[in-house]
Amino acid sequence: MQANYSSYKMVRVFCKNTGIFKDFKEGTNLLEMSREFGFGKPFEIVAAKVNNVAEGLMFRVFNNKDIEFLDYRSYIGRNVYCRSLCFMLYKAARDLFPGCKVIMRRPISKGYFCQVCKEDGTGLDNQDVNAISLRMKEISEANMPFKRHEVQVKEAIQIFRELGMNDKVKLLETCGEVYICYYTLGETADYYYDALVPSSGYIKLWELTPYRGGMLLRVPDRHDPETLAPFMEQPKTFDVFSETVRWNRIMGLENVGDVNKSCLEGKASDLIQVAEALQEKKIVQIAEEIERKCSSDKPIRMVLITGPTSSGKSTFCKRLSVQLKACGLHPISFSTDDYFVNRLDTPKLPDGTFDFDNFDTVDHEYLQKDVLRLLAGEEVEVPEYNFVTGLREFNGKRLKLGKGTILLIEGIHALNPRLTDKVPESDKFRIFINTITSISLDNHNCIPTSDNRLLRRIVRDFNKGAFSAQETISNWPNVRRAEVKWIYPFQEHADVLFNSAYLIEFAVFRNHAERILATVPKDCPEYSEAHRLLKFLHYFVHVSDKEIPHTSFMRSFIGKG
Repeated sequence: MQANYSSYKMVRVFCKNTGIFKDFKEGTNLLEMSREFGFGKPFEIVAAKVNNVAEGLMFRVFNNKDIEFLDYRSYIGRNVYCRSLCFMLYKAARDLFPGCKVIMRRPISKGYFCQVCKEDGTGLDNQDVNAISLRMKEISEANMPFKRHEVQVKEAIQIFRELGMNDKVKLLETCGEVYICYYTLGETADYYYDALVPSSGYIKLWELTPYRGGMLLRVPDRHDPETLAPFMEQPKTFDVFSETVRWNRIMGLENVGDVNKSCLEGKASDLIQVAEALQEKKIVQIAEEIERKCSSDKPIRMVLITGPTSSGKSTFCKRLSVQLKACGLHPISFSTDDYFVNRLDTPKLPDGTFDFDNFDTVDHEYLQKDVLRLLAGEEVEVPEYNFVTGLREFNGKRLKLGKGTILLIEGIHALNPRLTDKVPESDKFRIFINTITSISLDNHNCIPTSDNRLLRRIVRDFNKGAFSAQETISNWPNVRRAEVKWIYPFQEHADVLFNSAYLIEFAVFRNHAERILATVPKDCPEYSEAHRLLKFLHYFVHVSDKEIPHTSFMRSFIGKG
Protein backbone atom coordinates (compact mmCIF):
# COMPACT_ATOMS: atom_id res chain seq x y z
CA MET A 1 0.00 0.00 0.00
CA GLN A 2 1.36 3.43 -0.92
CA ALA A 3 2.24 5.53 2.10
CA ASN A 4 0.74 8.96 2.62
CA TYR A 5 3.07 11.94 2.63
CA SER A 6 1.93 12.70 6.16
CA SER A 7 3.24 9.31 7.35
CA TYR A 8 6.82 10.33 6.65
CA LYS A 9 8.95 11.75 9.42
CA MET A 10 9.74 15.41 8.83
CA VAL A 11 13.00 17.17 9.60
CA ARG A 12 13.47 20.87 10.22
CA VAL A 13 16.31 22.60 8.42
CA PHE A 14 17.72 26.06 9.07
CA CYS A 15 19.32 27.68 6.00
CA LYS A 16 22.13 30.00 7.12
CA ASN A 17 22.14 31.75 3.74
CA THR A 18 18.56 32.99 4.10
CA GLY A 19 17.93 32.75 7.85
CA ILE A 20 14.80 30.67 7.14
CA PHE A 21 13.55 27.37 8.60
CA LYS A 22 11.85 24.83 6.33
CA ASP A 23 10.44 21.34 6.93
CA PHE A 24 11.43 18.49 4.62
CA LYS A 25 10.64 14.83 4.30
CA GLU A 26 13.24 12.68 6.05
CA GLY A 27 15.95 11.61 3.62
CA THR A 28 15.67 14.64 1.32
CA ASN A 29 19.04 15.47 -0.22
CA LEU A 30 20.76 18.84 -0.14
CA LEU A 31 20.28 19.44 -3.85
CA GLU A 32 16.49 19.24 -3.49
CA MET A 33 16.62 21.47 -0.43
CA SER A 34 18.70 24.13 -2.19
CA ARG A 35 15.97 24.48 -4.83
CA GLU A 36 13.26 24.85 -2.19
CA PHE A 37 15.00 27.65 -0.34
CA GLY A 38 15.36 29.59 -3.58
CA PHE A 39 17.82 32.14 -2.19
CA GLY A 40 19.60 34.43 -4.62
CA LYS A 41 23.10 33.23 -5.50
CA PRO A 42 25.07 34.62 -8.43
CA PHE A 43 26.75 31.25 -9.09
CA GLU A 44 25.67 27.61 -9.04
CA ILE A 45 25.59 25.82 -5.69
CA VAL A 46 28.14 22.97 -5.65
CA ALA A 47 28.41 21.93 -1.98
CA ALA A 48 27.19 22.72 1.52
CA LYS A 49 28.13 22.73 5.18
CA VAL A 50 25.83 20.61 7.34
CA ASN A 51 26.24 21.43 11.02
CA ASN A 52 29.60 22.93 9.99
CA VAL A 53 30.80 19.79 8.18
CA ALA A 54 31.40 19.85 4.41
CA GLU A 55 29.08 17.60 2.41
CA GLY A 56 28.20 16.96 -1.22
CA LEU A 57 24.79 17.94 -2.57
CA MET A 58 23.59 14.31 -2.70
CA PHE A 59 23.93 14.05 1.10
CA ARG A 60 20.59 13.01 2.61
CA VAL A 61 19.27 14.64 5.78
CA PHE A 62 17.60 12.46 8.42
CA ASN A 63 17.70 14.82 11.42
CA ASN A 64 17.26 18.51 12.08
CA LYS A 65 20.23 20.43 10.71
CA ASP A 66 21.77 23.83 10.08
CA ILE A 67 22.84 24.11 6.43
CA GLU A 68 24.93 26.65 4.56
CA PHE A 69 24.96 26.28 0.78
CA LEU A 70 28.23 27.06 -1.02
CA ASP A 71 29.30 27.98 -4.54
CA TYR A 72 32.73 27.80 -6.18
CA ARG A 73 33.98 30.97 -4.47
CA SER A 74 34.18 29.14 -1.14
CA TYR A 75 37.21 27.00 -0.28
CA ILE A 76 34.98 23.93 0.12
CA GLY A 77 33.16 24.62 -3.14
CA ARG A 78 36.41 24.96 -5.11
CA ASN A 79 37.73 21.68 -3.73
CA VAL A 80 34.53 19.81 -4.59
CA TYR A 81 34.52 21.25 -8.13
CA CYS A 82 38.23 20.58 -8.77
CA ARG A 83 38.08 17.01 -7.41
CA SER A 84 35.16 16.31 -9.76
CA LEU A 85 37.05 17.90 -12.65
CA CYS A 86 40.07 15.68 -11.96
CA PHE A 87 37.82 12.59 -12.02
CA MET A 88 36.37 13.74 -15.34
CA LEU A 89 39.88 14.11 -16.77
CA TYR A 90 40.80 10.63 -15.51
CA LYS A 91 37.72 9.08 -17.11
CA ALA A 92 38.36 10.86 -20.42
CA ALA A 93 41.98 9.66 -20.49
CA ARG A 94 40.98 6.06 -19.66
CA ASP A 95 38.21 6.12 -22.28
CA LEU A 96 40.67 7.14 -25.00
CA PHE A 97 43.75 5.26 -23.77
CA PRO A 98 42.66 2.12 -21.88
CA GLY A 99 45.18 1.02 -19.28
CA CYS A 100 46.87 4.44 -19.09
CA LYS A 101 48.17 5.84 -15.79
CA VAL A 102 47.04 9.35 -14.82
CA ILE A 103 48.88 11.31 -12.11
CA MET A 104 47.57 14.61 -10.75
CA ARG A 105 50.87 16.04 -9.57
CA ARG A 106 50.10 19.34 -7.82
CA PRO A 107 48.49 22.78 -8.16
CA ILE A 108 50.76 25.15 -10.09
CA SER A 109 50.44 28.15 -12.42
CA LYS A 110 46.80 28.62 -11.30
CA GLY A 111 45.93 25.07 -12.39
CA TYR A 112 46.83 21.41 -11.82
CA PHE A 113 49.91 19.83 -13.38
CA CYS A 114 49.17 16.27 -14.44
CA GLN A 115 50.83 13.53 -16.45
CA VAL A 116 49.49 10.58 -18.44
CA CYS A 117 51.51 7.49 -19.29
CA LYS A 118 49.96 5.18 -21.88
CA GLU A 119 49.89 1.42 -21.40
CA ASP A 120 52.91 1.07 -23.74
CA GLY A 121 54.94 3.47 -21.55
CA THR A 122 54.76 6.50 -23.87
CA GLY A 123 53.46 9.93 -22.96
CA LEU A 124 50.98 12.18 -24.70
CA ASP A 125 51.49 14.47 -27.68
CA ASN A 126 49.55 17.67 -28.32
CA GLN A 127 46.95 15.82 -30.39
CA ASP A 128 46.34 13.40 -27.51
CA VAL A 129 45.85 16.29 -25.07
CA ASN A 130 43.30 17.89 -27.41
CA ALA A 131 41.47 14.56 -27.73
CA ILE A 132 41.21 14.24 -23.93
CA SER A 133 39.86 17.78 -23.71
CA LEU A 134 37.19 17.01 -26.32
CA ARG A 135 36.23 13.81 -24.51
CA MET A 136 35.89 15.77 -21.26
CA LYS A 137 33.51 18.14 -23.03
CA GLU A 138 31.41 15.17 -24.18
CA ILE A 139 31.27 13.80 -20.63
CA SER A 140 30.23 17.22 -19.30
CA GLU A 141 27.47 17.59 -21.87
CA ALA A 142 26.21 14.06 -21.12
CA ASN A 143 25.60 15.17 -17.49
CA MET A 144 26.66 11.77 -16.13
CA PRO A 145 26.07 11.22 -12.39
CA PHE A 146 28.94 10.79 -9.97
CA LYS A 147 27.71 7.76 -8.03
CA ARG A 148 28.88 7.20 -4.46
CA HIS A 149 29.40 3.64 -3.15
CA GLU A 150 30.01 2.85 0.52
CA VAL A 151 31.78 -0.49 0.97
CA GLN A 152 34.08 -2.29 3.37
CA VAL A 153 37.70 -1.27 2.87
CA LYS A 154 38.68 -4.84 1.97
CA GLU A 155 36.13 -4.78 -0.88
CA ALA A 156 37.43 -1.43 -2.14
CA ILE A 157 41.01 -2.76 -1.99
CA GLN A 158 40.00 -5.72 -4.14
CA ILE A 159 38.25 -3.43 -6.67
CA PHE A 160 41.28 -1.18 -7.07
CA ARG A 161 43.73 -4.08 -7.09
CA GLU A 162 41.87 -5.58 -10.04
CA LEU A 163 42.02 -2.19 -11.76
CA GLY A 164 45.81 -2.07 -11.25
CA MET A 165 45.58 1.05 -9.06
CA ASN A 166 48.20 0.02 -6.52
CA ASP A 167 48.57 3.58 -5.21
CA LYS A 168 45.01 3.40 -3.88
CA VAL A 169 45.50 -0.14 -2.61
CA LYS A 170 48.47 0.93 -0.47
CA LEU A 171 46.62 3.98 0.83
CA LEU A 172 43.52 2.01 1.79
CA GLU A 173 45.56 -0.82 3.33
CA THR A 174 47.16 1.66 5.73
CA CYS A 175 44.24 4.04 6.42
CA GLY A 176 42.83 2.05 9.36
CA GLU A 177 39.19 2.43 8.26
CA VAL A 178 36.49 -0.25 8.15
CA TYR A 179 34.28 1.35 5.49
CA ILE A 180 35.12 3.89 2.80
CA CYS A 181 33.30 5.51 -0.11
CA TYR A 182 34.44 5.33 -3.71
CA TYR A 183 32.84 6.85 -6.79
CA THR A 184 31.93 5.81 -10.31
CA LEU A 185 31.43 7.98 -13.39
CA GLY A 186 29.84 5.73 -15.94
CA GLU A 187 31.83 2.50 -15.74
CA THR A 188 34.96 4.24 -14.41
CA ALA A 189 35.73 3.79 -10.71
CA ASP A 190 37.94 6.06 -8.62
CA TYR A 191 38.56 7.03 -5.00
CA TYR A 192 38.45 10.59 -3.63
CA TYR A 193 38.77 11.48 0.01
CA ASP A 194 35.89 13.94 -0.02
CA ALA A 195 32.67 14.87 -1.81
CA LEU A 196 32.08 15.45 -5.54
CA VAL A 197 29.40 17.41 -7.41
CA PRO A 198 26.21 15.48 -8.29
CA SER A 199 26.95 15.10 -12.01
CA SER A 200 29.41 15.97 -14.77
CA GLY A 201 27.10 18.71 -16.04
CA TYR A 202 28.20 20.87 -13.11
CA ILE A 203 31.70 20.99 -14.62
CA LYS A 204 31.30 23.67 -17.24
CA LEU A 205 34.60 25.54 -17.30
CA TRP A 206 38.19 24.29 -17.63
CA GLU A 207 41.05 24.23 -20.11
CA LEU A 208 43.55 21.46 -20.78
CA THR A 209 46.85 22.41 -22.41
CA PRO A 210 50.25 20.74 -22.92
CA TYR A 211 52.67 21.87 -20.21
CA ARG A 212 56.26 20.88 -19.40
CA GLY A 213 56.09 17.25 -20.42
CA GLY A 214 52.55 16.84 -19.12
CA MET A 215 49.32 18.81 -19.06
CA LEU A 216 48.04 21.84 -17.20
CA LEU A 217 44.42 21.53 -16.14
CA ARG A 218 43.26 25.11 -15.75
CA VAL A 219 40.37 25.84 -13.42
CA PRO A 220 37.94 28.74 -12.82
CA ASP A 221 39.06 31.86 -11.03
CA ARG A 222 38.28 31.72 -7.32
CA HIS A 223 36.59 35.13 -7.41
CA ASP A 224 34.77 34.75 -10.73
CA PRO A 225 33.82 31.13 -11.49
CA GLU A 226 32.70 32.07 -14.99
CA THR A 227 36.26 32.89 -16.13
CA LEU A 228 39.46 30.86 -16.01
CA ALA A 229 42.06 31.74 -13.41
CA PRO A 230 44.79 33.76 -15.15
CA PHE A 231 47.74 31.64 -16.24
CA MET A 232 50.91 32.36 -14.26
CA GLU A 233 54.20 30.94 -15.49
CA GLN A 234 56.23 29.54 -12.57
CA PRO A 235 59.36 27.88 -13.98
CA LYS A 236 61.42 28.14 -10.79
CA THR A 237 58.63 26.76 -8.63
CA PHE A 238 58.14 23.91 -11.09
CA ASP A 239 61.86 23.09 -11.03
CA VAL A 240 61.88 22.91 -7.21
CA PHE A 241 58.84 20.65 -7.28
CA SER A 242 60.44 18.41 -9.91
CA GLU A 243 63.61 18.16 -7.85
CA THR A 244 61.62 17.06 -4.79
CA VAL A 245 59.77 14.44 -6.83
CA ARG A 246 63.15 13.07 -7.96
CA TRP A 247 64.27 12.86 -4.31
CA ASN A 248 61.10 10.93 -3.45
CA ARG A 249 61.72 8.51 -6.29
CA ILE A 250 65.26 7.91 -5.06
CA MET A 251 63.71 6.72 -1.81
CA GLY A 252 61.01 4.73 -3.66
CA LEU A 253 58.17 6.89 -2.33
CA GLU A 254 55.50 8.01 -4.78
CA ASN A 255 52.48 8.52 -2.52
CA VAL A 256 51.28 8.49 1.10
CA GLY A 257 50.65 4.73 0.94
CA ASP A 258 54.37 4.21 0.24
CA VAL A 259 55.34 6.43 3.19
CA ASN A 260 52.89 4.65 5.49
CA LYS A 261 54.18 1.21 4.55
CA SER A 262 57.78 2.30 5.10
CA CYS A 263 56.88 3.63 8.54
CA LEU A 264 54.98 0.47 9.46
CA GLU A 265 58.06 -1.53 8.42
CA GLY A 266 60.17 0.44 10.92
CA LYS A 267 61.87 2.72 8.40
CA ALA A 268 60.60 6.05 9.76
CA SER A 269 64.02 6.84 11.24
CA ASP A 270 65.67 6.35 7.85
CA LEU A 271 63.10 8.61 6.16
CA ILE A 272 63.72 11.34 8.72
CA GLN A 273 67.49 11.16 8.33
CA VAL A 274 67.39 11.15 4.54
CA ALA A 275 64.89 14.04 4.41
CA GLU A 276 67.07 16.09 6.77
CA ALA A 277 70.21 15.24 4.79
CA LEU A 278 68.61 16.30 1.49
CA GLN A 279 67.51 19.64 2.96
CA GLU A 280 70.93 20.25 4.49
CA LYS A 281 72.57 19.38 1.17
CA LYS A 282 70.46 22.05 -0.53
CA ILE A 283 71.35 24.64 2.14
CA VAL A 284 75.04 23.83 1.64
CA GLN A 285 74.65 24.35 -2.12
CA ILE A 286 72.99 27.73 -1.54
CA ALA A 287 75.73 28.78 0.90
CA GLU A 288 78.41 27.81 -1.62
CA GLU A 289 76.66 29.79 -4.34
CA ILE A 290 76.54 32.84 -2.06
CA GLU A 291 80.26 32.37 -1.26
CA ARG A 292 81.08 32.30 -4.99
CA LYS A 293 79.08 35.47 -5.59
CA CYS A 294 80.79 37.17 -2.64
CA SER A 295 84.14 36.39 -4.28
CA SER A 296 83.15 37.61 -7.76
CA ASP A 297 84.15 40.86 -9.48
CA LYS A 298 80.84 42.37 -8.33
CA PRO A 299 80.38 40.80 -4.89
CA ILE A 300 76.96 40.60 -3.29
CA ARG A 301 76.69 42.15 0.15
CA MET A 302 73.26 41.12 1.39
CA VAL A 303 70.96 38.12 1.27
CA LEU A 304 67.21 38.70 1.34
CA ILE A 305 65.17 35.76 2.67
CA THR A 306 61.40 35.60 2.44
CA GLY A 307 58.48 33.20 2.26
CA PRO A 308 54.89 32.92 3.43
CA THR A 309 53.92 32.37 7.03
CA SER A 310 55.16 29.13 8.64
CA SER A 311 57.48 28.32 5.76
CA GLY A 312 60.49 28.23 8.09
CA LYS A 313 62.23 31.52 7.33
CA SER A 314 63.88 31.97 10.74
CA THR A 315 65.12 28.38 10.91
CA PHE A 316 66.46 28.61 7.37
CA CYS A 317 68.29 31.84 8.21
CA LYS A 318 69.99 30.16 11.20
CA ARG A 319 70.96 27.04 9.26
CA LEU A 320 72.21 29.09 6.32
CA SER A 321 74.31 31.21 8.71
CA VAL A 322 76.06 28.05 9.95
CA GLN A 323 76.89 26.95 6.42
CA LEU A 324 78.06 30.43 5.44
CA LYS A 325 80.46 30.34 8.39
CA ALA A 326 81.71 26.99 7.10
CA CYS A 327 82.43 28.77 3.80
CA GLY A 328 84.56 31.34 5.61
CA LEU A 329 82.00 34.14 5.67
CA HIS A 330 80.72 36.11 8.67
CA PRO A 331 76.91 36.42 8.47
CA ILE A 332 75.00 38.93 10.56
CA SER A 333 71.23 39.08 10.42
CA PHE A 334 68.04 40.79 11.49
CA SER A 335 64.34 40.37 10.76
CA THR A 336 62.06 42.85 9.06
CA ASP A 337 59.67 42.14 11.97
CA ASP A 338 61.94 44.21 14.20
CA TYR A 339 61.08 47.24 12.05
CA PHE A 340 57.34 46.91 12.56
CA VAL A 341 55.64 50.23 13.20
CA ASN A 342 54.21 50.62 16.69
CA ARG A 343 51.01 48.60 16.93
CA LEU A 344 48.71 51.61 17.08
CA ASP A 345 50.13 52.74 13.71
CA THR A 346 49.56 49.34 12.05
CA PRO A 347 47.31 49.42 8.93
CA LYS A 348 43.85 47.98 9.43
CA LEU A 349 41.58 45.66 7.48
CA PRO A 350 38.07 46.79 6.43
CA ASP A 351 36.62 45.13 9.56
CA GLY A 352 38.84 47.29 11.79
CA THR A 353 41.31 44.57 12.83
CA PHE A 354 45.06 45.04 12.40
CA ASP A 355 46.49 44.03 9.02
CA PHE A 356 49.80 42.60 10.24
CA ASP A 357 50.74 41.28 6.78
CA ASN A 358 50.48 44.65 5.03
CA PHE A 359 53.76 45.97 3.62
CA ASP A 360 53.23 49.25 5.51
CA THR A 361 53.32 47.29 8.79
CA VAL A 362 57.08 47.55 8.31
CA ASP A 363 58.74 50.97 8.63
CA HIS A 364 60.54 50.35 5.34
CA GLU A 365 62.05 53.84 5.12
CA TYR A 366 63.74 53.44 8.50
CA LEU A 367 64.88 49.91 7.64
CA GLN A 368 66.39 50.97 4.33
CA LYS A 369 68.18 53.89 5.99
CA ASP A 370 69.84 51.42 8.39
CA VAL A 371 70.73 49.05 5.53
CA LEU A 372 72.40 51.88 3.56
CA ARG A 373 74.38 52.91 6.63
CA LEU A 374 75.52 49.31 7.17
CA LEU A 375 76.59 48.99 3.55
CA ALA A 376 78.50 52.26 3.93
CA GLY A 377 80.54 50.67 6.73
CA GLU A 378 78.84 52.39 9.66
CA GLU A 379 77.92 50.71 12.93
CA VAL A 380 74.17 50.70 13.41
CA GLU A 381 71.99 49.99 16.43
CA VAL A 382 69.08 47.99 15.08
CA PRO A 383 65.73 47.80 16.90
CA GLU A 384 63.99 44.79 18.39
CA TYR A 385 60.21 44.65 18.29
CA ASN A 386 58.40 43.85 21.53
CA PHE A 387 55.37 41.81 20.47
CA VAL A 388 53.91 42.02 23.97
CA THR A 389 53.86 45.81 24.20
CA GLY A 390 53.56 46.40 20.46
CA LEU A 391 56.49 48.84 20.54
CA ARG A 392 59.84 49.04 18.78
CA GLU A 393 62.68 49.02 21.30
CA PHE A 394 66.43 49.63 21.22
CA ASN A 395 68.26 47.20 23.48
CA GLY A 396 71.86 47.70 22.42
CA LYS A 397 71.96 45.33 19.42
CA ARG A 398 74.66 46.79 17.17
CA LEU A 399 75.71 45.58 13.73
CA LYS A 400 78.61 46.45 11.45
CA LEU A 401 79.73 44.97 8.16
CA GLY A 402 83.42 44.14 8.15
CA LYS A 403 85.62 42.23 5.75
CA GLY A 404 83.98 38.95 4.75
CA THR A 405 80.69 39.92 6.42
CA ILE A 406 77.40 39.25 4.66
CA LEU A 407 74.10 40.81 5.79
CA LEU A 408 71.06 38.51 6.02
CA ILE A 409 67.59 40.06 6.17
CA GLU A 410 64.59 37.76 6.65
CA GLY A 411 60.89 38.52 6.73
CA ILE A 412 57.71 38.22 4.69
CA HIS A 413 58.45 41.46 2.79
CA ALA A 414 62.18 40.96 2.28
CA LEU A 415 61.83 40.47 -1.50
CA ASN A 416 59.47 43.39 -2.03
CA PRO A 417 61.46 45.75 -4.32
CA ARG A 418 60.27 48.79 -2.36
CA LEU A 419 62.04 47.57 0.78
CA THR A 420 65.54 48.04 -0.69
CA ASP A 421 64.96 50.06 -3.86
CA LYS A 422 67.93 52.36 -3.08
CA VAL A 423 70.35 49.44 -2.76
CA PRO A 424 72.12 48.44 -6.01
CA GLU A 425 70.70 45.22 -7.49
CA SER A 426 74.19 43.78 -7.79
CA ASP A 427 74.48 43.85 -3.98
CA LYS A 428 71.49 41.51 -3.46
CA PHE A 429 70.90 37.76 -3.45
CA ARG A 430 67.28 36.68 -3.05
CA ILE A 431 65.96 33.44 -1.49
CA PHE A 432 62.31 32.38 -1.37
CA ILE A 433 61.26 29.68 1.14
CA ASN A 434 58.10 27.72 0.46
CA THR A 435 56.45 24.44 1.44
CA ILE A 436 55.90 22.71 -1.89
CA THR A 437 54.20 19.44 -0.99
CA SER A 438 55.52 16.82 -3.38
CA ILE A 439 53.75 13.78 -1.98
CA SER A 440 50.07 13.00 -2.75
CA LEU A 441 47.54 10.76 -1.04
CA ASP A 442 47.41 8.75 -4.25
CA ASN A 443 47.76 9.44 -7.97
CA HIS A 444 44.50 11.40 -8.14
CA ASN A 445 44.34 13.11 -4.72
CA CYS A 446 46.75 16.03 -4.40
CA ILE A 447 47.43 17.43 -0.95
CA PRO A 448 46.28 21.09 -0.82
CA THR A 449 49.34 23.29 -1.14
CA SER A 450 48.77 25.31 2.03
CA ASP A 451 47.92 22.43 4.39
CA ASN A 452 51.56 22.05 5.49
CA ARG A 453 51.75 25.63 6.64
CA LEU A 454 48.27 25.77 8.15
CA LEU A 455 49.01 22.73 10.34
CA ARG A 456 52.40 24.16 11.28
CA ARG A 457 50.82 27.44 12.31
CA ILE A 458 47.96 25.82 14.25
CA VAL A 459 50.42 23.73 16.28
CA ARG A 460 52.90 26.59 16.85
CA ASP A 461 50.22 29.16 17.78
CA PHE A 462 48.62 26.74 20.24
CA ASN A 463 51.87 25.58 21.84
CA LYS A 464 53.05 29.16 22.33
CA GLY A 465 49.72 30.19 23.80
CA ALA A 466 49.33 32.82 21.09
CA PHE A 467 46.07 31.67 19.49
CA SER A 468 43.64 28.79 19.76
CA ALA A 469 43.12 26.47 16.79
CA GLN A 470 39.78 28.16 16.18
CA GLU A 471 41.41 31.61 16.06
CA THR A 472 44.20 30.48 13.73
CA ILE A 473 41.74 28.84 11.33
CA SER A 474 39.49 31.91 11.46
CA ASN A 475 42.35 34.21 10.48
CA TRP A 476 43.79 31.90 7.81
CA PRO A 477 41.77 33.34 4.86
CA ASN A 478 43.13 36.82 5.69
CA VAL A 479 46.66 35.41 5.83
CA ARG A 480 46.24 33.69 2.46
CA ARG A 481 44.84 36.83 0.82
CA ALA A 482 47.78 38.86 2.12
CA GLU A 483 50.26 36.28 0.78
CA VAL A 484 48.74 36.47 -2.68
CA LYS A 485 49.04 40.26 -2.58
CA TRP A 486 52.33 40.87 -0.78
CA ILE A 487 54.52 37.74 -0.96
CA TYR A 488 53.89 35.34 -3.83
CA PRO A 489 54.23 37.97 -6.60
CA PHE A 490 57.99 37.99 -5.86
CA GLN A 491 58.51 34.22 -5.69
CA GLU A 492 59.75 33.85 -9.26
CA HIS A 493 62.09 36.86 -8.83
CA ALA A 494 64.22 34.94 -6.35
CA ASP A 495 67.70 33.73 -7.25
CA VAL A 496 67.01 30.51 -5.33
CA LEU A 497 63.85 28.74 -4.17
CA PHE A 498 64.07 26.41 -1.18
CA ASN A 499 61.45 23.83 -0.30
CA SER A 500 60.99 23.37 3.46
CA ALA A 501 58.26 20.73 3.08
CA TYR A 502 59.11 17.55 4.90
CA LEU A 503 58.20 14.17 3.42
CA ILE A 504 57.13 12.69 6.73
CA GLU A 505 55.87 15.79 8.52
CA PHE A 506 52.13 15.04 8.28
CA ALA A 507 52.77 11.71 10.03
CA VAL A 508 54.65 13.56 12.79
CA PHE A 509 52.16 16.43 13.00
CA ARG A 510 49.31 13.98 13.49
CA ASN A 511 50.50 13.36 17.07
CA HIS A 512 50.44 17.09 17.81
CA ALA A 513 47.58 18.41 15.68
CA GLU A 514 44.82 15.94 16.47
CA ARG A 515 44.45 16.95 20.12
CA ILE A 516 44.64 20.64 19.19
CA LEU A 517 42.09 20.43 16.37
CA ALA A 518 39.78 18.52 18.72
CA THR A 519 39.44 21.72 20.79
CA VAL A 520 37.55 23.53 18.01
CA PRO A 521 33.85 23.67 19.02
CA LYS A 522 31.37 22.02 16.68
CA ASP A 523 29.06 25.04 16.75
CA CYS A 524 31.51 27.47 15.13
CA PRO A 525 32.23 28.01 11.38
CA GLU A 526 35.88 27.00 11.85
CA TYR A 527 34.83 23.46 12.77
CA SER A 528 34.44 22.53 9.08
CA GLU A 529 38.14 23.14 8.47
CA ALA A 530 39.16 21.41 11.71
CA HIS A 531 37.03 18.42 10.72
CA ARG A 532 38.61 18.33 7.24
CA LEU A 533 42.13 18.45 8.64
CA LEU A 534 41.39 15.71 11.17
CA LYS A 535 39.96 13.53 8.41
CA PHE A 536 42.98 14.24 6.22
CA LEU A 537 45.52 13.49 8.98
CA HIS A 538 43.89 10.12 9.57
CA TYR A 539 45.42 8.87 6.30
CA PHE A 540 48.90 9.06 7.86
CA VAL A 541 50.30 6.54 10.32
CA HIS A 542 51.60 8.00 13.59
CA VAL A 543 55.32 8.75 13.68
CA SER A 544 57.04 9.91 16.87
CA ASP A 545 58.99 13.17 16.82
CA LYS A 546 61.73 11.86 19.13
CA GLU A 547 64.20 11.45 16.24
CA ILE A 548 63.50 14.86 14.67
CA PRO A 549 66.78 16.83 15.07
CA HIS A 550 66.75 20.00 17.15
CA THR A 551 67.83 21.97 14.06
CA SER A 552 64.97 20.64 11.91
CA PHE A 553 62.43 22.99 10.35
CA MET A 554 59.75 21.00 12.14
CA ARG A 555 61.15 21.93 15.56
CA SER A 556 60.13 25.55 14.95
CA PHE A 557 56.54 24.38 15.19
CA ILE A 558 56.41 21.32 17.44
CA GLY A 559 58.95 22.68 19.94
CA LYS A 560 62.35 21.73 21.41
CA GLY A 561 64.20 23.47 18.60
